[in-house]
Amino acid sequence: MSTTILVIGMLVFFAHFLSLQFRKTHIPDVLVLMLVGIVMGPVLGIVKAEDFGKVGSLIATIALVVILFEGGTSLNLNVLGKSLGTTGFLGIVCFVLTSIIAALVGFFALGLSPLAAAILGVTLGNTSSAVVIPMVNSLRMSEKPATVLVLESALADVLSIVAVLALLQVHAQGGVEPGKLVGSVLASLIFAAVIGVLGGIGWLLVLDKVRGFPNTISSTLAYAFIVYGLTEILGFSGAIAALALGITLTNFEKFGLYRFSNIDQNIVPLNETELTFYSEAVFLLKTYFFVYLGISIRFGEMHLALVAIGIVLVIYAMRLGLTRFIVRDASYSLRDAAITSMMAPKGLVSAVLATLPLEYGIAGGAIIRDAAYMVVLVSITLTALLVIAYPFPTTQKIYARVLGRPQPAEKEH
Repeated sequence: MSTTILVIGMLVFFAHFLSLQFRKTHIPDVLVLMLVGIVMGPVLGIVKAEDFGKVGSLIATIALVVILFEGGTSLNLNVLGKSLGTTGFLGIVCFVLTSIIAALVGFFALGLSPLAAAILGVTLGNTSSAVVIPMVNSLRMSEKPATVLVLESALADVLSIVAVLALLQVHAQGGVEPGKLVGSVLASLIFAAVIGVLGGIGWLLVLDKVRGFPNTISSTLAYAFIVYGLTEILGFSGAIAALALGITLTNFEKFGLYRFSNIDQNIVPLNETELTFYSEAVFLLKTYFFVYLGISIRFGEMHLALVAIGIVLVIYAMRLGLTRFIVRDASYSLRDAAITSMMAPKGLVSAVLATLPLEYGIAGGAIIRDAAYMVVLVSITLTALLVIAYPFPTTQKIYARVLGRPQPAEKEH
């Protein structure tokens, strides 16, 4: 037990060191933390994901909620409105194409049935919020590109979850109605966003009174968990609700509440101390989240690793071409466009969804799980390598040519 406590403490200081090195070397801390988990888990066998029981998945869910909530507090509603078109198109098209690529590879290279291959496809269709948001913040992108990537990752997570559950329903019941599937996706997004917004306004009205109690700096995060939980119980996306809650708490003046004097007078915004606390919470949870993710990865046979590498390379090549087609806005610098093309890592949502087919008794469930775990590892690694390589002038010139952008006059930082 004492050794475990020692390791937990050392991980925090190690994570601080990694964050500092990221700014200097562009080596993402999330990758190193995940490698630490791989060494502790699959390589040395010191700890296994099963050792955490339900606590492991609980920590992962808490990390996702806090990362999305804190990410929402940093978004500007004006920029958000201008980004929705790009976000929707990029998110949906990238999700569909990624799912098709992974499904085809699963069918032809792994010998999966059409249903199992489709499940593998939509499992890998998302981009990980828990990877993208911390990296976008660390890379200090321009406001609009950063907003697009944050929203895209949240949207893609929802699409993956709904699509996987729908396909599992096909397996269990023999079919699903397309109209109901589309309706469930729209309901999950729209109603979750409404719950998040209304919940945010309600919290702002009572926040001043809550601050009158002792030790309440963490109360807003606790409220975010409540909003997430209630939204999930109602059958909608808790992730979107948490994101919408964060957006509302820092953009409430854009909702026109000043027109209602009784409401406007009672609203007290979040202060700098609270925002700093949320940022620290993200840092701590991110540290343990990615170590746990590394511990959770299962290494299958060598051909699965080769297939995973192939899937990731094709997906990233597709996203690079898609970025050139979609991102034509003058507000995107070459660096912003290049980073947008890199941000297709898979994460815990894919890892968790990949375990469901085996639980439902689908033939090839173990292959889906092991292949998805390998894609998670390879995709995060490739994203990290691309981020590291971008500052080199030769790399920038390649991106300038591929993305159809003017070549940088000097090295971008």
